[in-house]
Amino acid sequence: MVNNKIIAVIAARGGSKRIPKKNIIDFHGEPLLAWTIQAAQQSEIFDKIIVSTDSEEIAQIAKNFGAEIPFMRSNHGDDHSPISFVITDALEQMNKLYQEKFKTVVQLMPSCPLRNAKDIKNAYTNFIETNAKFQISCFSFGWMNPWWAFKLAQDQSSEPIFAEALKKRSQDLEKLYCPTGAIWIADTSELLQHKTFYTPNTKFYPLDWKSAVDIDNYEDLEMAHSIFELMNTTS
Repeated sequence: MVNNKIIAVIAARGGSKRIPKKNIIDFHGEPLLAWTIQAAQQSEIFDKIIVSTDSEEIAQIAKNFGAEIPFMRSNHGDDHSPISFVITDALEQMNKLYQEKFKTVVQLMPSCPLRNAKDIKNAYTNFIETNAKFQISCFSFGWMNPWWAFKLAQDQSSEPIFAEALKKRSQDLEKLYCPTGAIWIADTSELLQHKTFYTPNTKFYPLDWKSAVDIDNYEDLEMAHSIFELMNTTS
């Protein structure tokens, strides 16, 4: 029998430092984590939605919003472990504990509350239609022009990153994109083999910049609040 099962893995550790308890802080009336759980549920594409966490408090909140906590995370709870290690560990745990295997895994960062069910469905559709094995979400820099980026020294002198680009008009420069943790998708067997989403064959799927907002610090949180309010203001 063909295995077409899809699992969503939401990695939500308890030891965030820049924003303490970031994954469960209030975001417009609900814990930050809840927005990602609900987007995954509303997409209606998953056979299982699990949260990988080392925090009992986060686990209980995740359960309250309908996610599964099949195990408590004991590995990769630090600031340095790549997200791919967390996801592969979750897949291995699921296979070990429940003998459940999945064709596709979708990693959804709980720090991206503006990514919605439609974004997830569209990203998955693109993954299938392009026959990708790995797909990472990204967004265009938009009004920020990274071609004109420079390093600023203490004496306020500068060192351009792309010196030649300073000679060109912005409209003559190609678009540049930045990865976002909003929606990463992989063939599970390929991910278990490579242990990373970044491979020579990885494809990148552009999201609207608003959906791509990834909260790492208080400035990001303030921006996410502002965008949420803008998106939900009716004329």
